[in-house]
Amino acid sequence: MDFRRFLEDNPFVIFDGAMGTQLAKRGLEMGGVSNITNPGQVLEIHREYIDAGADALITNTLTMNRIYLETHGINLNIREANLAGAELARRAALSSHFVFGDIGPTGRLLQPYGEYTEEQLAECFMEQAAILAEGGVDGFIIETMLDLREAVCALKACKSAADLPVIVSLSYSTAANGGRTVMGNTVAEAVQVLERNGADAIGSNCGELDPSEMAVLTAVYREASALPIIMEPNAGKPRLVNNQAVFDMGPREFADGIVKCIESGAKIIGGCCGTSPAHICAVAKRLKKDR
Repeated sequence: MDFRRFLEDNPFVIFDGAMGTQLAKRGLEMGGVSNITNPGQVLEIHREYIDAGADALITNTLTMNRIYLETHGINLNIREANLAGAELARRAALSSHFVFGDIGPTGRLLQPYGEYTEEQLAECFMEQAAILAEGGVDGFIIETMLDLREAVCALKACKSAADLPVIVSLSYSTAANGGRTVMGNTVAEAVQVLERNGADAIGSNCGELDPSEMAVLTAVYREASALPIIMEPNAGKPRLVNNQAVFDMGPREFADGIVKCIESGAKIIGGCCGTSPAHICAVAKRLKKDR
């Protein structure tokens, strides 16, 4: 299956929802460690998203890069965790759905704000991307990036690792005044840099915006770029309950926000923190009747 062709031939593409918060609801550890310790549960969640109507799955490998693991004291074999993540998603997707290798931030700042160079980050991302490509993914999704420079390091690494489509998604703290990430990157800046470096699709996930605000951000992206736009909001804004972030937007309201994102120009949609198969099912029911 060719994702680029699928994207051209369909009015929209539905990605899955959150993995981490779904694992947490099962009393399991969030992150790629569950690919090793609880693979059956990860596989079950992937299959639930397929049953809900997702066209594509994202591997459970967001923070499975060497810098993140080493600096957070996580004793996990990088190759084993990433290959397992790709294999579990592939088993759920079979040959009828797409699998995207998930690459997230290192959790460390680039110089001069931090100690890492762009070369170090590029090497780190290249290692992960090569493993995911070996695992048979159909493309890469670089997501939850707060720093455009780090996102570009990952984008270049993915492009070098394999001839596969690459989606790049930043996280924004506001949609006002052209959008801003925590690091101050605007949508216009992101579009210019990511297009120049060969991104196949661009957009936003997670962050501090609810689905309706993500629709506003979508319009800013659409005005600045002709590339396919991805939007994967959280299930509303988090509330802090007993020192835990709780996302309590229901599936129907979430689907309403996703429809607004599509009306504003989004082509690829899905869910981030707090979303569930029920949220994706609500979206699919609203949208697939129009396909």
